[in-house]
Amino acid sequence: MAKPTIDDEATEEEHILDVDVTEEMETSFLEYAYSVIYSRALPDARDGLKPVQRRILYSMDDMGIRPDRGHVKCARVVGQVMGQLHPHGDGAIYDALVRIAQPWAMRLPLVDGHGNFGSLDAGPAAMRYTECRMAPPALAMTRGLDEDTVDFKPNYDGKESEPSVLPAAFPNLLVNGATGIAVGMATNIAPHNLIEVVAALRQLLRNPDTGLDELMRHIPGPDFPTGGKIVGLDGIRDAYATGRGTLKLRATTRIEKVSPRRMGIVVTELPYMVGPEKIIEQIKKGVDDKKLVGIADVKDLTDLANGTRLVIEVKNGINPDALLQQLFKVTKLEDTFAINAVALVEGQPRTLSLKDMLEVYLEHRLDVILRRTRFQLGKAEDRLHLVRGLIIAIADIDDVIAIIRSSDDAAEARGRLIGAFDLTETQATYILDMQLRRLTRFSTIELEKEAAQLIDTIAGLREIIDDDQVLRRVVGDELSAVAKQFGTPRRTVLLASSGVAATAAAPLELADDPCWVLLSGTGLVARTDACHELPVEGRSAHDVIVARLATTAHSEFGVITNRGRLLRCRAIELPTVPLTASAPGLQGGSLAHEMWPLEQGESPLGLTTLGPDEPGLALGTAMGVVKRVNPEVLSKDSWDVIALRDGDEVVGAVQLDDPHSHLAFVSSDAQLLHFPASSVRPQGRSGAGMAGIKLAPDARAVWFGAVRVDTDDVVTVAGSSTSLPGTETGAAKVTPLSEYPAKGRATGGVRAHRFLKGEDTLLIAAIGPRPMVASAASGSPVDLPSTPGRRDGSGLPLAQPVTAVAGRGTRTGAGPVASPTEGDHHEL
Repeated sequence: MAKPTIDDEATEEEHILDVDVTEEMETSFLEYAYSVIYSRALPDARDGLKPVQRRILYSMDDMGIRPDRGHVKCARVVGQVMGQLHPHGDGAIYDALVRIAQPWAMRLPLVDGHGNFGSLDAGPAAMRYTECRMAPPALAMTRGLDEDTVDFKPNYDGKESEPSVLPAAFPNLLVNGATGIAVGMATNIAPHNLIEVVAALRQLLRNPDTGLDELMRHIPGPDFPTGGKIVGLDGIRDAYATGRGTLKLRATTRIEKVSPRRMGIVVTELPYMVGPEKIIEQIKKGVDDKKLVGIADVKDLTDLANGTRLVIEVKNGINPDALLQQLFKVTKLEDTFAINAVALVEGQPRTLSLKDMLEVYLEHRLDVILRRTRFQLGKAEDRLHLVRGLIIAIADIDDVIAIIRSSDDAAEARGRLIGAFDLTETQATYILDMQLRRLTRFSTIELEKEAAQLIDTIAGLREIIDDDQVLRRVVGDELSAVAKQFGTPRRTVLLASSGVAATAAAPLELADDPCWVLLSGTGLVARTDACHELPVEGRSAHDVIVARLATTAHSEFGVITNRGRLLRCRAIELPTVPLTASAPGLQGGSLAHEMWPLEQGESPLGLTTLGPDEPGLALGTAMGVVKRVNPEVLSKDSWDVIALRDGDEVVGAVQLDDPHSHLAFVSSDAQLLHFPASSVRPQGRSGAGMAGIKLAPDARAVWFGAVRVDTDDVVTVAGSSTSLPGTETGAAKVTPLSEYPAKGRATGGVRAHRFLKGEDTLLIAAIGPRPMVASAASGSPVDLPSTPGRRDGSGLPLAQPVTAVAGRGTRTGAGPVASPTEGDHHEL
C-alpha cells in the first residue's frame, strides 16, 4: 500500500469539522430527552398508554391472543413486539407486560397472566416460564382498530405500521393511572374507580361547563387496587384542580384478639405498592433501633384465598392504639402518594387537571366514534349498492346468464350487463365475480329485506354523524356499558381527617388504673379509661349497657355465658371507650365473639370478679332452674359453673354482692316470681341447681337476675310467637316491681302482662333500676312508655323492635335480657 503524500493528508484535513463541545452536548441531550419524553416515559392522555404498552396490546391483538384463546409464552409476545415495533431491550418490554398484568398495580389489568408474575415484594419469573393473553378490558382498548378509528404510523424501520393511539373504550389514564420518569419531568397519576370516572364523563357529556366541585361529586378521590385509606381530602382537591397534590395513604387495620390472651393489630390492606415483607423488615428494624416497643411477634398470613393479612401481636400491658400510631410513624403503614399528572396532549407534555384529563379523553372518544360511524356508513352504502344490483340480476337471472355465456370475455360481459340492466361497473363486476352456485342462495325477498335493514342502518349512522347530541349519547351509552361490564365497587376508603386528637400521644404502656368492664345489649364489649361513676340520667345515644364490672386495667375477670361456662378474661385486652352522660353507649367497642373464645351459638350473659374471697354467683336457666355457686377459681381459661340438662341454657347470671337481695324470674307466658336469695342453698360448680320457678308446659324463663323491690321497674314487651325474631315491634309496659308480691321459690309467680288479641308470648322482659332504657338491633334507642302500667295490664305499641332493655344504673354483673325465641336472643 502506497504511503500517503502531503497533498493527500491536506485533502483529508479539509473534511474535518470543528464542533463546539457545549453545543454538541446540548444537541445530543435534547435529542435524547425528546426520545425519552415522547417515545418511552410519558403516556398519551387519550388512551393512557406509553408506547411500549400500546405496542404490546396491539401486537397481542394482531397475533390473536385474545381472552377466548389459550395463553402463549410471554417470550413470544416480547419477541414480536421487539422485532416489529419497539426497538429497545427485551427486559423493558417484559417489565411493561408484567406491570399491566399485576392486579395490585392496575385497577383494571389489561393482560391475563399465567404463572409467576411476581408480588409486591418479589419480581416475576423469566419470560420463558410465564404465559399471557389479553384480558377482557384490553379488547375494549383495541376494539375498532380495523374500522379506521385511529391513525396509523410507520414503525421504526418503515416496514410495518402501528396505531398512534388506541381507540380506548374506557379512560385508561384515570382508571389505571400511570407512572414514569422522563428527562426533566416525571408523571405519577393515581388509579381511579371506573364507575365513578364514567359517571363524571357522562356529566361532562351532558354539560361541558361542569365545574370541579360537581365532578368531584362523581369522583371523590383515587381508588387504589390494594384498597387502604386516604387520610385528608385537601390533597385530592389540589391534585384535581392543578394536576399536582400529595395524598396520605394509610393501611386498613383493626385491633382484635389474635390469641386467647393477646391482642394484635391485623393489617388487611396496605398502601399502594407497599408489600408486607417491606413492612416486616421495617418493623424489625424499628424494634432493633428501640423505636418500636411492645411488639411480641409479626406474622405474614397473606395468601391468594384471603388476601393481605399481616398480624402484629401486641405484648400484654401495651396500648394497641398507641402502638399503631407508632407504626404509622416508623413504617410504610402510612405512606404518601404525590400526584403529578403529566401526559402528552397533541404531542406535547402537559400538566393536566381532572377536568383536562376527562375532556381530552372525551374529545378522543368522540372522534373515534365519529370515524367509526363514517367507516360503517361507507361499508353499509357499498353493501346496499351491491344488494340493489343483485336484486336486478336475480329478477332477470336467465338473461344475465345468457349475456355472460354469449360474451367473448369478462370486459364484454361487463359492458353488456351495464347496458342491459343499467348497472354500475361495481355492481356488474360483483355479479361477474360471484360463483354461479352462490346465486342459488339468494332470493328477491331476502335481498329486499337486507336492503331495508341497510337503509335503516344508514339512516341511523347518518343521524350520529349529523347530530352532535346523538353522537354524545352514543358515547355515553358505550361508556355505561363498559362500566357495567368491568366496573367494581370502590376499594379505597376516603377519610376527611385522621381521627387522632392533636394533643399529646397516648401512653404506650397502660397503668393498672381502676376501670369499668362493660357489656352492651348488641354484644359489644369494652372498658372505660377510668373508674368514674357511670351516668345514670339521660338517654343513651347508642345501645344500652346490660352488664358492668368494676375492676382494674391489669386484672382478670370472668364472663358467664349461656352455655353455663365461665371464661377467664383480662380487662387490658378490651378496647377502651369514653363514657359520658351525653354518650353512654359503647361506641368504639368490639363484638364479644371477636374478643372472647366463644363457641358457635354461645353468647355472654354476665360479668364477675375472680378470687377466693369474692361473692358467689346466681344463675337462672330457661327451664326455671336457679343456682347459687360458691366462689371457685380454677387454673384454666374456662370451666363450667352449672350442669345443664339437655335443651336448657342459662338466661341470666349475676354476681351476688348482697346475699339478702331478691332473685327474680320472668317467664314467656308473663309470669313474674321474686324470692329471697337466701332461700337458694349455695352449691359447688358441678351442681345442677334447684327449682326456681314453676313453669307451664310450653313456657320457658326469658329473664333472670337480682332485683331490689323498692327501686326497680319491670319492663315487658308482648307479641306473637309466630312472628320472625326481631321483626315484631310488640307492646311494652313498665311497672314498678313493688306492685308484685314476693312468693316462695319454686312457685308459679304472678301475672306480669295481660296479652291482647294476637299476643301470646313475651318478646322481651327485664327488671332493673329505674329509669329503664331500650335499644334496637342497630343500637339506636327505643322509647318506652313513660306512664307506669298496672301490674296485670296490657302494653302500648312500640315504634320499632326492641332487642335489649336495661336500667340506667345497671347493677354490677347484671346479665343481658333474653328473648323467648330460642337461639335468637343471644346472637351478637
